Amino acid sequence: MTAVDHVTDGRRLAAAQAAAREAGVDALLITPGPDLAYLTGYHAIALERLTCLIVPAEGDPVLVAPGLEVPAAKASPLGALGIPVNGWAETDDPYALVATLAPDASTVALADSMVASTVLRLRDAMPSAHQRLAGPVLRELRMIKSKGEIDHLRRAGRAIDSVHEQVPDLLRPGRTEREIGDDIAEAIIAAGHVSVDFVIVASGPNGASPHHEVSDRRLTVGDPVVVDIGGTMPSRYCSDSTRMYALGHAPDEFLQYYGVLQEAQRRAVESVRPGVTAESVDAVARTTITEAGYGDRFVHRTGHGIGLQTHEEPYIVEGNSEPLKAGMVFSVEPGIYLPGRHGARIEDIVVVTGDGAESLNNTTHDLVVVDAAFSS
Repeated sequence: MTAVDHVTDGRRLAAAQAAAREAGVDALLITPGPDLAYLTGYHAIALERLTCLIVPAEGDPVLVAPGLEVPAAKASPLGALGIPVNGWAETDDPYALVATLAPDASTVALADSMVASTVLRLRDAMPSAHQRLAGPVLRELRMIKSKGEIDHLRRAGRAIDSVHEQVPDLLRPGRTEREIGDDIAEAIIAAGHVSVDFVIVASGPNGASPHHEVSDRRLTVGDPVVVDIGGTMPSRYCSDSTRMYALGHAPDEFLQYYGVLQEAQRRAVESVRPGVTAESVDAVARTTITEAGYGDRFVHRTGHGIGLQTHEEPYIVEGNSEPLKAGMVFSVEPGIYLPGRHGARIEDIVVVTGDGAESLNNTTHDLVVVDAAFSS
């Protein structure tokens, strides 16, 4: 067994079964996605053919998989866990097979990412079983990261930081957001990620759209530029970080509120510690921005959890009274957006520690001004 990620020793499965019993669920039905990867380490391909892990509240888990996927399933960590793989042929009914393997389940919890067609076919195959979501059953397990998971996320943070360090060399007058985005995507892979999850390069007025991504707009001197990037590492844990740049200089109006944003982000991170609520962290950032007169320009939540998914629980937003606990990992990313002009966001991934927070992103929060004395 490696590190302290308790996948192949069965602790996660045992904890999931205990959570199912406590929730009054007879079986978890988990199809390819983050829950399956979390519980077993098996990153199954999501196909139209059914793959489904049956995790009974009592008894031994079993995987149902199409015959052509059986070799891959057996070669995965499922083998170390001792989970049998029941293959089905092209003319078999895999939904009937699942029903046969969970014959006494009166309440089943389905993976949140399960597609609707699978949900409905399982309902038809198990008409007497009440269907619930597995997310609420597994949420506490997945929200509290192990030391091994935090190590994975720490490496992801360092990798995406190294990409941000290269961004100033890519920003030049006349280059398009798309051209810059392509270069950043290559850098994300070169930094050790196995996939690029998103690249936002939002220059000038495009910066006022929080999820702009890229366009064919050409950068001009005086543009503030939002760069929000992330990818997935070989561990399957994700990175995510936003930093701000300016080409040559930034407008005075932008500089006025950028200082407010820095203060809001800093105060929010400093407020993170066990026992405070998720919504209180959001309130710290929002109050700072509102008191400076930009409250209506902060149009999204302050943060989101991260792990095997870029966005997962806990969400740092008003209305979430969940107390923070050591091991939770999430973004702190307030923003200010002036439609038609520009916008700004600063984002770090932080880990809740025993008495505060550790930031996994450590490049400067200052506006990085790129020399634009020449044009391409």
